[in-house]
Amino acid sequence: MAIVQISQITNRKGLAENLPQLAGAELGWSTNTRQLWIGNGTLEDGAPIIGNTEILTEFSDILAFTNTYTYEGLAAGYAVQTGPTAGTPITLSLQSWLDQWASVLDFGAVGDGTTDCTAAINRALNQLYCRETNPQIRRSLFFPAGVYRVTGPINIPPYATLYGEGINGSVIQMDAGITGVVAQTADSNQNTGANIGSGGALPPQSITITNMGFRTLNAASNVFLVQDATQCRFQNVSFTGPATKSTLTNNSAGTMGVQFASTTSFVCEQIVFDGCLFSGTTYASATTQQLKGITFENSTLNILYQGFNLGNSGGTGPTGVRIVHNLFDNIYSQGVFITTATLNATGHNIFYDVGNGFNGSGSPITTIIEIQNGNNVSISDMFQRNDTDAAVYARVNLNNTQSIATTNGEQLAMGTFTRQTGVQAALTNNVSGTVTTLNASVAQAFSINYTITRTTSYRSGTMTISSNNGSGNPVWTDDYVQNGDTGITLSATQTGTTITITYAANNSGNNGVINYSVTYLA
Repeated sequence: MAIVQISQITNRKGLAENLPQLAGAELGWSTNTRQLWIGNGTLEDGAPIIGNTEILTEFSDILAFTNTYTYEGLAAGYAVQTGPTAGTPITLSLQSWLDQWASVLDFGAVGDGTTDCTAAINRALNQLYCRETNPQIRRSLFFPAGVYRVTGPINIPPYATLYGEGINGSVIQMDAGITGVVAQTADSNQNTGANIGSGGALPPQSITITNMGFRTLNAASNVFLVQDATQCRFQNVSFTGPATKSTLTNNSAGTMGVQFASTTSFVCEQIVFDGCLFSGTTYASATTQQLKGITFENSTLNILYQGFNLGNSGGTGPTGVRIVHNLFDNIYSQGVFITTATLNATGHNIFYDVGNGFNGSGSPITTIIEIQNGNNVSISDMFQRNDTDAAVYARVNLNNTQSIATTNGEQLAMGTFTRQTGVQAALTNNVSGTVTTLNASVAQAFSINYTITRTTSYRSGTMTISSNNGSGNPVWTDDYVQNGDTGITLSATQTGTTITITYAANNSGNNGVINYSVTYLA
């Protein structure tokens, strides 16, 4: 019989376990679970089945009803086959599907810049990575955009994967009044410092952090501590402090974007910083610790006292540190300073306002790359510093070490030996002119290997020049062989520290060219 009107509603209440079969349209309220039910009615009334139907309320377990999620991938115009046959698809409950990921908000973090999220973040890391060794418990921990205020260090255990919504989007920030790092690597029990590895815990390893920021508001604190860690990767991560140009005119604060610490048992090894930002601290990183294979690449260093400072404390310091493809700008002192460390390399970096005391071109106060120990290299680095400033403070200084460097593609330096790039100058018929100038403040003696071509006459020679040390023209010789008279005479004069190499061409009716390269020991 068809229902033509709703004429009566009845209801019952009681404990969920005592819920009876309700009559059609009869309501039943479970007082202990706060669930609401309605009777289906009879088959004769048109009900598809006999039973009770739950009416969803805020207390209903909605996810429990969703147990047939199947990935379809309809964008290509067809449903993908997820099971062994098209008729046996793989299904998941919504709960199990959502549990493939975790948000830090699930653990009580807020990200409003005000609420203290220290305990919530550390709890999330503990629950996801420390409770069991079974890798199935590990879930990537997502930090939705926000500022996560912390009042103590975040302890990041092995196998942790943290990701956010950009270096300025998802930021973990330490209060100004708190001393200590914002975050640090930890073992599998979240032990840190000297306790790493105690009780058989796994040391820090295989940590991945992407698209996040770590920031301290304390001018005396480092940002991030990498201790006893291996196989870790930081990609598109910022490490920032509160320092400004006005406070970075010396290294007294000694703060770092990234601090390293190693022990004999656990040496920091194979750590990569890719596309990161270092700003507002004394150094991007300064260390005398034993390190192996640390890479800083594709990153930006901006507003620092010094970029990287590598040395050792009397033992084995950092080795295999590779500083490549980075941009340096607004660095008060050196971009890279290698003191007593060995086996490290810089390459393909670009240095803008570096070593100028924040005053730009015309105000050099230091070299840009300083290497004070052998077995280090600087290859294919590029410098905005012009030749005038480089005559006051060199772009790269190898300090009489067995190291190798190139400068803007203009010269190759190997220890104290430097060879400049070969260049060409025009020799105009029946004219006297300048071939090149040399700076006697860089070296006291030079050698110029050259070849002169003038129609079918060729001359190959070496011009050797020794500075007069400020007392007249330099002493020089010109030794050469030629297949015929080129009609070119070379000579050297000096005024102050400037040595000028000149030429005089006779009137043969033809111009010529000279290809030459300058070498010197300094």
